Amino acid sequence: MHSPSQRLSLFLFSLLVLLPIARPDLASDRAALLALRSAVGGRTLLWDVSQTSPCLWAGVNCENNRVTVLRLPGVALSGIIPSGIFGNLTSLRTLSLRLNALRGPLPSDLSACVTLRNLYLQGNLFSGEIPEFVFSLHDLVRLNLASNNFSGEISLGFNNLTRLRTLYLESNKLSGAIPELKLPNLDQFNVSNNLLNGSVPKQLQSYSSSSFQGNSLCGRPLAACPGDGGGAAKPAIGGDININDHHKKRKLSGGAIAGIVIGSVLAFFVIVMLLILFCRKKKSKKTSSVDIATVKHREVEIPGEKLPAEAENGGYGNGHSVADAASAAMVGNGKSEAGGASGAKKLAFFGNAARVFDLEDLLRASAEVLGKGTFGTAYKAVLEAGTVVAVKRLKDVTISESEFKEKIEAVGAKDHENLVPLRAYYFSRDEKLLVYDYMPMGSLSALLHGNKGAGRTPLNWEIRSGIALGAARGIEYLHSQGHTVSHGNIKSSNILLTKSYEARVSDFGLAHLVGPSSTPNRVAGYRAPEVTDPRKVSQKADVYSFGVLLLELLTGKPPTHALLNEEGVDLPRWVQSIVKEEWTSEVFDLELLRYQNVEEEMVQLLQLAIDCSAQYPDKRPSISEVTRRIEELRRSSLQDEQPEVVHDLDDVSSR
Repeated sequence: MHSPSQRLSLFLFSLLVLLPIARPDLASDRAALLALRSAVGGRTLLWDVSQTSPCLWAGVNCENNRVTVLRLPGVALSGIIPSGIFGNLTSLRTLSLRLNALRGPLPSDLSACVTLRNLYLQGNLFSGEIPEFVFSLHDLVRLNLASNNFSGEISLGFNNLTRLRTLYLESNKLSGAIPELKLPNLDQFNVSNNLLNGSVPKQLQSYSSSSFQGNSLCGRPLAACPGDGGGAAKPAIGGDININDHHKKRKLSGGAIAGIVIGSVLAFFVIVMLLILFCRKKKSKKTSSVDIATVKHREVEIPGEKLPAEAENGGYGNGHSVADAASAAMVGNGKSEAGGASGAKKLAFFGNAARVFDLEDLLRASAEVLGKGTFGTAYKAVLEAGTVVAVKRLKDVTISESEFKEKIEAVGAKDHENLVPLRAYYFSRDEKLLVYDYMPMGSLSALLHGNKGAGRTPLNWEIRSGIALGAARGIEYLHSQGHTVSHGNIKSSNILLTKSYEARVSDFGLAHLVGPSSTPNRVAGYRAPEVTDPRKVSQKADVYSFGVLLLELLTGKPPTHALLNEEGVDLPRWVQSIVKEEWTSEVFDLELLRYQNVEEEMVQLLQLAIDCSAQYPDKRPSISEVTRRIEELRRSSLQDEQPEVVHDLDDVSSR
């Protein structure tokens, strides 16, 4: 039986023995962060060390009195991270050190961060082989090691990371063959621009070719590997059929080849004769039709930007006159309905719009196809007097002339600085034309998804948030005209831009003019879940479409972007899944991440976009509230002029 003094001594001894292995706390996390700041050079981290709690420091988040998130992207950190730091940050779930200049091997004590889910180290100078301890971090969901100097082979150890959904290894110095990776949850994969060779494993062949380019790889989705063609003419290696094959080749090079040549020549002459007959017939038909000689056709080559996929040419090439597309029907109807060309119908102008041209001027104008949209094909028309207008040829209009006139005059009466003005229209039995002001900068869709090559001017936060505000104000004006008034077709190709990048909403009011067959499947990316008839779109459905538009502005991706599988996913669901997985920074367009001091406003606009694209209409805000919230975050962005550290946005799912 121990005396009280002996028991006290035993207790103190046990305490001293157990103290070194006590669980780390916030104080040890704080000491580790300060050690990290001292170890890496570059810009001084703006941490107020007088604050006891590191949870108040920029880029640091805490839960349950432990540091769980460390986000230090793009703050000019450099040097080698020594061991002994991350061994104390054992509760980390998200670590982002991307876009710095850190070098050397990864610190070995990173293996102690067993709860790590998101590891973003891209854009540094880390080197050496990918260490084995990475494969012991079984909770990893997102791993981005791209744009470093990692070398060696890709290890089969990645198969230990069964929860992994993102694996980015591109732009390193990895060599050898890609192993058989069996990762059941992997959504995103990229090993492009390495030193890899061999064939693409079967399990990875569903990813796009861009995931493998810049290597010496072959097989789907790249070019076939040698020997994969299966052609019958190729002799087997080591086989004994060379003599027979040679004999067949000799026979083929004689009579068979001569027959093929003669047949090809005859087929060529037949095709030429058919083309000559077809052209003569077409010419004869053209000269015997209605009197189009009164309309002078000109063809002027007008260089134009390559259009995005959703703005394909509507069957007409650039540089033709508007008459090439529409004059036959218009003049023909003018003669049949009014007894001659002189009695043809005229353009109907709205209000006090200047009548500086007429229908004949429009038909003589040189034109450039701008794109084929939901309701018809749009042209840029340059009149002889130098005036430039946009002309839209409507399709699938089935309503009567009186009903068309009533509805289109309601559209023409709309007057707001953020709407594209409708100046005039033309109606005949077979042709319906709308004449708008021409917007020189094109559409938001072309600006976001057009040329991505060198020389492209990045769209900064001020331009994008300004476009969002202008579009919201235009839609708010439309909704203010009555509870039943909506746009019905909000999408990025219908947001046009002035030379100063001010937004103008177009195509408003046209959904009531056309039949449901004119709405292509691609519009489904913007369409609210409750919409079944594109001619009957509520104001809350407009808000949903505008929410998708905001997501497009923030992500730089079209709403049907095929990212998680080959069929593609809708943008709201994709964004919500990313936010749920706590890697929100991966949502934003890389062009936005280079700008400082706006990360909070970007997150606010992202939250607004998610609110707008809610599944149920009663959960969505009104467009007036949307406009107000964008105005507030724009004011906040303009007032914030103090230089700050760029915060990472990988872990803001709690918003």
